[in-house]
Amino acid sequence: MTTPNFSIDLTGRTAIVTGASAGLGRRFANVLAACGAKVACTARRREKLDELVDEITQDGGNAQAFDLDVRDAEQLKAIIPSVSETLGQPDILVNNAGIVDAARAVKMSTELIDDVLDTNMRAAYILSCEFARPLIEQKMPGRIVNISSIAGTHYDGHGAALYSTTKAGISRITEALAVEWSRFFINVNAIAPGLFATDMSDGMTSRMGNFYEHFPRKRICQPDQMDSTLLYLLSPASECVTGTIIKVDDGQGPR
Repeated sequence: MTTPNFSIDLTGRTAIVTGASAGLGRRFANVLAACGAKVACTARRREKLDELVDEITQDGGNAQAFDLDVRDAEQLKAIIPSVSETLGQPDILVNNAGIVDAARAVKMSTELIDDVLDTNMRAAYILSCEFARPLIEQKMPGRIVNISSIAGTHYDGHGAALYSTTKAGISRITEALAVEWSRFFINVNAIAPGLFATDMSDGMTSRMGNFYEHFPRKRICQPDQMDSTLLYLLSPASECVTGTIIKVDDGQGPR
């Protein structure tokens, strides 16, 4: 009998998740650890990372906390050797860290513009290169999953133009690096979520009310509803999938 070419067993793999202190990043770290990966949980809020590592450890997983400000290029260059020394050579990277500007373009300060660009786009590019370099040298395969957004393909003009621009950039980075690194068996893909239940969406709801009542399905997505997409992009089933952006938005917006 033919069996499906699919497994969620990540035993022996080492993963890095950026922005792991909250929201989708926290969920991603938990899921990867539950599937057997050693997980480097990175973010700026160390106390939140320590809580996450304790949670994963208590559930039988293997995780370590690493301080990382993705706006700092030197920290991005140092994180791969640091993780390698502690958990082994990482072969999974989830570029999840990001911030929302939620401001009209003409009202953004230069400092905020720099923060959004550096956090959402520059960091993913630099860290992906730092991640890929030792894999290429050692002739090891790897998987990168970038977190884009449905906002990268649609913008309604009500603020967050730069966020939309950076997420479109993430999608293009995904496609370009996938082409460059395909010969090295490093697959680069992206997930473009709609609105999910996170700290960020909770803040939006407190300000705007239950705005998702205007969505066709009148609901907001839950973080665990992205598990299968993440694991697909890391499993043998997606061996030939690279340079692809998968939309996971529950039909919230137009195409």
